[in-house]
Amino acid sequence: MNTRDEHKGTLYVVATPLGNLDDMTFRAVSTLRDAGAIACEDTRRTSILLRHFGIPHKKLLSYHSFNEERAVQQVIGLLEEGTDVALVTDAGTPAISDPGYTMSSAAHAQGFPVIPVPGASALTAALSVCPLPSSSFFFAGFLPHKKGRKTRLEFLASLDSTVVLYESPHRIGRLMEEVKEYFPEAQVFAAREITKLHEEYVSGTPDELASHFTGQKQRGEFVVVVHPADKRSKQKPYDADHH
Repeated sequence: MNTRDEHKGTLYVVATPLGNLDDMTFRAVSTLRDAGAIACEDTRRTSILLRHFGIPHKKLLSYHSFNEERAVQQVIGLLEEGTDVALVTDAGTPAISDPGYTMSSAAHAQGFPVIPVPGASALTAALSVCPLPSSSFFFAGFLPHKKGRKTRLEFLASLDSTVVLYESPHRIGRLMEEVKEYFPEAQVFAAREITKLHEEYVSGTPDELASHFTGQKQRGEFVVVVHPADKRSKQKPYDADHH
């Protein structure tokens, strides 16, 4: 069990806006302002965020998949000195299909407090407006690009559960074709550019969404919710005829 030790630094895992900067929480701003250092996925993106909220120059540490080991050692060193460190990614909540798990896990293992500063998340934002049943779901994040993709899709199709996926704009067409193949009778909901100027939310059959996203250039990452036809849900849709 972790308890707060005033002689140890704390790692704060801070959610940042997906696009609309008005989604930044007051607590997130104050946490970034008070932190002795900020570990971030892209120092340039984080610098823009800090300037927007009038947060003075901070010690920024680059932390991404290519330098995890070195970045974790740097942060652990700061925590040992009693310095509080904030962890952010380019957008949304760290460790949710974004860098963060390795840092958080290492801090836990060394006995440092790890505290969430909750806020924006593409996963919860999409599910909150999804017209499909989602009281329970399997979050699969990004599928493997090549090796293991077919096996992963077969596993997901075998589940008696709503499945939530992330996908990049240049692979969304391929994913919709795969959903048609592996979930032929499913209902699908897709959200893209959440909170941004061109945000879009579309639902329909796999074939309808495949047609919608084929032949046009897409922008922004997608959240895709797949609800299998044979999934039994206790959630009842709204019936306008009874209200």
